[in-house]
Amino acid sequence: MKKYRKILAMLAIFAIALVLTGCSNTPITNKSTGIWDGLIILNFSRAIIWLSHLFGHSYGIGIIMFTLIIRIIILPLMVFQTRNMVAMQEIQPEMKAIQKQYSSRDMETQQKLQAEMKKLYAKHNVHPMASMLPMLVQLPILIALYQAIWRTQVLKSGSFLWLQLGSKDPYYILPILAALFTFASSWLAMKSQPEQNTMTTSMTYLMPIVILITAINVPSALSLYWVISNAFQVGQTLLLQNPFKINREREAKQQKERDRKRNLEKARKRAIRNHKR
Repeated sequence: MKKYRKILAMLAIFAIALVLTGCSNTPITNKSTGIWDGLIILNFSRAIIWLSHLFGHSYGIGIIMFTLIIRIIILPLMVFQTRNMVAMQEIQPEMKAIQKQYSSRDMETQQKLQAEMKKLYAKHNVHPMASMLPMLVQLPILIALYQAIWRTQVLKSGSFLWLQLGSKDPYYILPILAALFTFASSWLAMKSQPEQNTMTTSMTYLMPIVILITAINVPSALSLYWVISNAFQVGQTLLLQNPFKINREREAKQQKERDRKRNLEKARKRAIRNHKR
Protein backbone atom coordinates (compact mmCIF):
# COMPACT_ATOMS: atom_id res chain seq x y z
CA MET A 1 0.00 0.00 0.00
CA LYS A 2 2.82 2.42 0.88
CA LYS A 3 4.43 1.75 -2.47
CA TYR A 4 1.22 2.74 -4.22
CA ARG A 5 0.83 5.87 -2.09
CA LYS A 6 4.35 6.93 -3.00
CA ILE A 7 3.66 6.33 -6.70
CA LEU A 8 0.43 8.34 -6.46
CA ALA A 9 2.28 11.17 -4.71
CA MET A 10 4.91 11.26 -7.45
CA LEU A 11 2.16 11.30 -10.09
CA ALA A 12 0.49 14.19 -8.27
CA ILE A 13 3.75 16.14 -8.26
CA PHE A 14 4.22 15.44 -11.96
CA ALA A 15 0.65 16.57 -12.64
CA ILE A 16 1.23 19.85 -10.76
CA ALA A 17 4.42 20.43 -12.74
CA LEU A 18 2.62 19.74 -16.00
CA VAL A 19 -0.26 22.07 -15.16
CA LEU A 20 1.99 24.92 -13.99
CA THR A 21 4.39 24.59 -16.92
CA GLY A 22 1.53 24.72 -19.38
CA CYS A 23 -0.43 27.49 -17.66
CA SER A 24 0.37 29.98 -20.38
CA ASN A 25 3.04 30.84 -22.91
CA THR A 26 1.95 34.44 -23.44
CA PRO A 27 4.64 37.07 -22.75
CA ILE A 28 4.80 38.51 -19.24
CA THR A 29 4.19 42.28 -19.11
CA ASN A 30 3.14 44.87 -16.52
CA LYS A 31 -0.45 44.18 -17.60
CA SER A 32 -0.28 40.49 -16.70
CA THR A 33 -2.97 39.53 -14.19
CA GLY A 34 -3.85 36.65 -11.92
CA ILE A 35 -2.02 35.04 -9.02
CA TRP A 36 0.34 32.97 -11.19
CA ASP A 37 1.07 35.42 -14.03
CA GLY A 38 0.48 38.80 -12.38
CA LEU A 39 1.83 38.11 -8.92
CA ILE A 40 4.41 35.33 -9.11
CA ILE A 41 5.82 35.23 -12.67
CA LEU A 42 5.75 39.01 -13.14
CA ASN A 43 7.66 39.65 -9.89
CA PHE A 44 10.18 36.95 -10.71
CA SER A 45 10.67 38.64 -14.08
CA ARG A 46 11.08 42.07 -12.47
CA ALA A 47 13.62 40.70 -10.00
CA ILE A 48 15.73 39.17 -12.78
CA ILE A 49 15.63 42.42 -14.78
CA TRP A 50 16.58 44.43 -11.65
CA LEU A 51 19.55 42.14 -10.99
CA SER A 52 20.54 42.43 -14.64
CA HIS A 53 20.65 46.23 -14.39
CA LEU A 54 22.57 45.94 -11.11
CA PHE A 55 25.25 43.86 -12.84
CA GLY A 56 25.99 46.04 -15.84
CA HIS A 57 22.73 45.46 -17.72
CA SER A 58 23.74 41.85 -18.39
CA TYR A 59 20.63 39.69 -18.61
CA GLY A 60 22.80 36.58 -18.54
CA ILE A 61 24.27 37.53 -15.16
CA GLY A 62 20.78 38.53 -13.96
CA ILE A 63 19.52 35.02 -14.78
CA ILE A 64 22.53 33.45 -13.04
CA MET A 65 22.19 35.56 -9.88
CA PHE A 66 18.44 35.09 -9.51
CA THR A 67 18.75 31.33 -10.10
CA LEU A 68 21.38 31.14 -7.34
CA ILE A 69 19.26 33.27 -4.97
CA ILE A 70 16.21 31.03 -5.47
CA ARG A 71 18.27 27.88 -4.96
CA ILE A 72 19.75 29.30 -1.74
CA ILE A 73 16.29 30.30 -0.45
CA ILE A 74 14.89 26.78 -0.91
CA LEU A 75 18.08 25.16 0.41
CA PRO A 76 16.60 24.50 3.89
CA LEU A 77 13.82 22.49 2.25
CA MET A 78 16.43 20.52 0.33
CA VAL A 79 18.39 19.89 3.55
CA PHE A 80 15.27 18.47 5.20
CA GLN A 81 14.39 16.38 2.17
CA THR A 82 17.91 15.00 1.71
CA ARG A 83 18.39 14.11 5.38
CA ASN A 84 15.09 12.25 5.46
CA MET A 85 15.94 10.44 2.23
CA VAL A 86 19.40 9.40 3.48
CA ALA A 87 17.88 8.16 6.75
CA MET A 88 15.31 6.14 4.80
CA GLN A 89 18.10 4.59 2.74
CA GLU A 90 20.00 3.58 5.86
CA ILE A 91 17.06 1.68 7.37
CA GLN A 92 16.33 -0.26 4.19
CA PRO A 93 17.90 -3.50 5.57
CA GLU A 94 15.71 -3.28 8.69
CA MET A 95 12.63 -2.54 6.57
CA LYS A 96 13.29 -5.58 4.39
CA ALA A 97 13.80 -7.77 7.44
CA ILE A 98 10.42 -6.68 8.85
CA GLN A 99 8.71 -7.15 5.48
CA LYS A 100 10.18 -10.65 5.24
CA GLN A 101 9.04 -11.49 8.77
CA TYR A 102 5.49 -10.33 8.00
CA SER A 103 5.28 -11.47 4.40
CA SER A 104 1.84 -13.07 4.64
CA ARG A 105 -0.89 -11.10 2.88
CA ASP A 106 -3.69 -11.71 5.41
CA MET A 107 -5.12 -8.65 7.15
CA GLU A 108 -3.83 -9.48 10.64
CA THR A 109 -0.24 -9.92 9.43
CA GLN A 110 -0.41 -6.74 7.37
CA GLN A 111 -1.63 -4.81 10.41
CA LYS A 112 1.34 -6.13 12.39
CA LEU A 113 3.62 -5.13 9.51
CA GLN A 114 2.25 -1.58 9.53
CA ALA A 115 2.67 -1.36 13.30
CA GLU A 116 6.30 -2.55 13.15
CA MET A 117 7.08 -0.17 10.32
CA LYS A 118 5.66 2.74 12.32
CA LYS A 119 7.86 1.78 15.26
CA LEU A 120 10.89 1.68 12.95
CA TYR A 121 10.11 5.11 11.50
CA ALA A 122 9.61 6.56 14.99
CA LYS A 123 12.86 4.99 16.22
CA HIS A 124 14.87 6.67 13.44
CA ASN A 125 12.71 9.84 13.33
CA VAL A 126 11.83 9.49 9.63
CA HIS A 127 8.68 9.28 7.55
CA PRO A 128 8.42 7.77 4.06
CA MET A 129 6.35 10.68 2.73
CA ALA A 130 8.29 13.49 4.45
CA SER A 131 10.46 14.15 1.40
CA MET A 132 7.36 14.85 -0.72
CA LEU A 133 6.33 18.05 1.09
CA PRO A 134 9.53 20.01 0.33
CA MET A 135 9.26 18.84 -3.27
CA LEU A 136 5.68 20.12 -3.50
CA VAL A 137 6.78 23.50 -2.13
CA GLN A 138 9.89 23.97 -4.25
CA LEU A 139 8.50 22.70 -7.55
CA PRO A 140 6.18 25.68 -8.22
CA ILE A 141 9.06 28.04 -7.33
CA LEU A 142 11.43 26.42 -9.83
CA ILE A 143 8.72 26.32 -12.51
CA ALA A 144 7.97 30.01 -11.86
CA LEU A 145 11.66 30.79 -12.37
CA TYR A 146 11.66 28.77 -15.59
CA GLN A 147 8.57 30.57 -16.90
CA ALA A 148 9.85 34.00 -15.88
CA ILE A 149 12.84 33.43 -18.16
CA TRP A 150 10.84 31.77 -20.92
CA ARG A 151 8.04 34.36 -21.05
CA THR A 152 9.95 37.62 -20.52
CA GLN A 153 10.86 38.92 -23.95
CA VAL A 154 13.57 41.32 -22.81
CA LEU A 155 15.48 38.49 -21.11
CA LYS A 156 15.73 36.74 -24.46
CA SER A 157 16.78 39.85 -26.38
CA GLY A 158 20.20 40.33 -24.81
CA SER A 159 23.57 38.70 -25.31
CA PHE A 160 25.90 36.96 -22.88
CA LEU A 161 29.38 35.72 -23.71
CA TRP A 162 28.97 33.96 -27.08
CA LEU A 163 25.21 33.65 -26.67
CA GLN A 164 22.16 35.43 -28.01
CA LEU A 165 19.83 34.63 -25.11
CA GLY A 166 16.78 34.38 -27.36
CA SER A 167 18.46 31.92 -29.73
CA LYS A 168 19.85 28.40 -29.39
CA ASP A 169 23.44 27.91 -28.31
CA PRO A 170 25.28 27.66 -31.68
CA TYR A 171 28.09 25.56 -30.21
CA TYR A 172 25.92 23.32 -27.94
CA ILE A 173 28.18 24.14 -24.98
CA LEU A 174 25.35 24.96 -22.55
CA PRO A 175 23.23 21.90 -23.46
CA ILE A 176 26.25 19.63 -22.95
CA LEU A 177 27.11 21.27 -19.62
CA ALA A 178 23.47 21.03 -18.48
CA ALA A 179 23.42 17.31 -19.33
CA LEU A 180 26.78 16.68 -17.63
CA PHE A 181 25.73 18.45 -14.42
CA THR A 182 22.41 16.58 -14.43
CA PHE A 183 24.25 13.27 -14.77
CA ALA A 184 26.78 14.23 -12.08
CA SER A 185 24.14 15.11 -9.48
CA SER A 186 22.07 11.98 -10.24
CA TRP A 187 25.15 9.74 -10.20
CA LEU A 188 26.35 11.15 -6.88
CA ALA A 189 22.90 10.68 -5.32
CA MET A 190 22.70 7.11 -6.67
CA LYS A 191 26.15 6.20 -5.33
CA SER A 192 25.11 7.21 -1.81
CA GLN A 193 22.37 4.58 -1.76
CA PRO A 194 23.14 1.25 -0.04
CA GLU A 195 21.41 -0.58 -2.90
CA GLN A 196 20.89 0.50 -6.51
CA ASN A 197 17.79 -0.54 -8.41
CA THR A 198 17.03 -0.63 -12.11
CA MET A 199 14.74 2.42 -12.06
CA THR A 200 17.29 4.63 -10.29
CA THR A 201 20.06 3.56 -12.65
CA SER A 202 17.86 4.09 -15.72
CA MET A 203 16.84 7.60 -14.62
CA THR A 204 20.48 8.50 -13.91
CA TYR A 205 21.33 7.91 -17.56
CA LEU A 206 18.00 8.89 -19.14
CA MET A 207 17.51 12.34 -17.60
CA PRO A 208 20.77 13.85 -18.97
CA ILE A 209 19.74 12.74 -22.47
CA VAL A 210 16.33 14.40 -22.05
CA ILE A 211 17.97 17.60 -20.75
CA LEU A 212 20.49 17.58 -23.61
CA ILE A 213 17.86 17.18 -26.34
CA THR A 214 15.58 19.80 -24.76
CA ALA A 215 18.36 22.32 -24.13
CA ILE A 216 19.53 22.06 -27.75
CA ASN A 217 16.08 23.15 -28.91
CA VAL A 218 15.27 26.03 -26.54
CA PRO A 219 16.64 29.58 -26.25
CA SER A 220 20.03 29.71 -24.58
CA ALA A 221 18.54 31.80 -21.73
CA LEU A 222 16.82 28.61 -20.56
CA SER A 223 19.92 26.50 -21.17
CA LEU A 224 21.87 28.95 -19.00
CA TYR A 225 19.29 28.52 -16.24
CA TRP A 226 19.59 24.73 -16.44
CA VAL A 227 23.40 24.85 -16.30
CA ILE A 228 23.46 27.05 -13.19
CA SER A 229 20.64 25.20 -11.46
CA ASN A 230 22.12 21.76 -12.14
CA ALA A 231 25.64 22.89 -11.20
CA PHE A 232 24.22 24.15 -7.90
CA GLN A 233 22.54 20.76 -7.48
CA VAL A 234 25.91 19.02 -7.84
CA GLY A 235 27.43 21.20 -5.12
CA GLN A 236 24.35 20.69 -2.96
CA THR A 237 24.57 16.91 -3.35
CA LEU A 238 28.27 16.91 -2.43
CA LEU A 239 27.46 18.99 0.63
CA LEU A 240 24.33 17.20 1.86
CA GLN A 241 24.55 13.72 0.36
CA ASN A 242 28.24 13.16 -0.31
CA PRO A 243 28.43 9.49 -1.36
CA PHE A 244 32.11 9.18 -0.50
CA LYS A 245 31.52 10.33 3.09
CA ILE A 246 28.29 8.33 3.45
CA ASN A 247 29.89 5.14 2.14
CA ARG A 248 32.89 5.57 4.46
CA GLU A 249 30.58 6.01 7.44
CA ARG A 250 28.43 3.07 6.31
CA GLU A 251 31.46 0.82 5.92
CA ALA A 252 32.78 1.88 9.35
CA LYS A 253 29.40 1.09 10.90
CA GLN A 254 29.26 -2.30 9.19
CA GLN A 255 32.83 -3.08 10.25
CA LYS A 256 31.98 -2.15 13.83
CA GLU A 257 28.99 -4.52 13.71
CA ARG A 258 31.15 -7.31 12.25
CA ASP A 259 33.73 -6.77 15.01
CA ARG A 260 31.01 -6.89 17.64
CA LYS A 261 29.65 -10.18 16.31
CA ARG A 262 33.15 -11.62 16.03
CA ASN A 263 33.93 -10.67 19.63
CA LEU A 264 30.65 -12.19 20.80
CA GLU A 265 31.45 -15.40 18.94
CA LYS A 266 34.94 -15.52 20.51
CA ALA A 267 33.43 -14.94 23.95
CA ARG A 268 30.90 -17.73 23.35
CA LYS A 269 33.64 -20.16 22.32
CA ARG A 270 35.74 -19.25 25.36
CA ALA A 271 32.75 -19.82 27.60
CA ILE A 272 32.20 -23.27 26.05
CA ARG A 273 35.86 -24.21 26.51
CA ASN A 274 35.85 -23.04 30.12
CA HIS A 275 32.66 -24.96 30.79
CA LYS A 276 34.20 -28.19 29.42
CA ARG A 277 37.16 -27.81 31.77
